[in-house]
Formats: sequence, C-alpha cells, structure tokens
Amino acid sequence: MNKIVEIRYEGGYRLWLRFQDGFSATFDFTTIIGKGVSAPLLDVEFFKQARIDNGGGLEWPNGFDCCPNFLRDDMSRSVKAAS
Repeated sequence: MNKIVEIRYEGGYRLWLRFQDGFSATFDFTTIIGKGVSAPLLDVEFFKQARIDNGGGLEWPNGFDCCPNFLRDDMSRSVKAAS
C-alpha cells in the first residue's frame, strides 16, 4: 500500500504529494471535488486544511478523504503521459 509522507499546497486545488517510495508530483483535485461531502473543499481555505491521515491517505476536517493508492496510480499515469 502506498502512503503519503509529505504534502504541500500548490495553489488553487492542487497539492504536491510525496509518497514513502520517494515518488512525488502535484495532483489537481478540481475534477474530484465539488459535490456531496467534497463540496466544502471548493472553499480554498478549507481545501488547504488537507492533512495526512493515520493510514497515509489524505483527509479533511469534514471527513472527506482520498485513498493514497488512487492518488499514486493516477499521478503515475499522468507523469508517464506527460513524458
């Protein structure tokens, strides 16, 4: 299982993520937030409250979370596509 070990806010709805294996890249959350429990994340100040949960994924104070495996896989595909 992948685990996030470091995050940095990059502006807008983007976070730079570093995983335990050393892989790092920026993920744009624009396409996965905005409805239901993720709606509060459209407030950038709330979005900035992202933190690493005990399992190495991302979570926000309202309970919205993101699986590190999903993020790592999507980011890996994006990096390969850009090459």
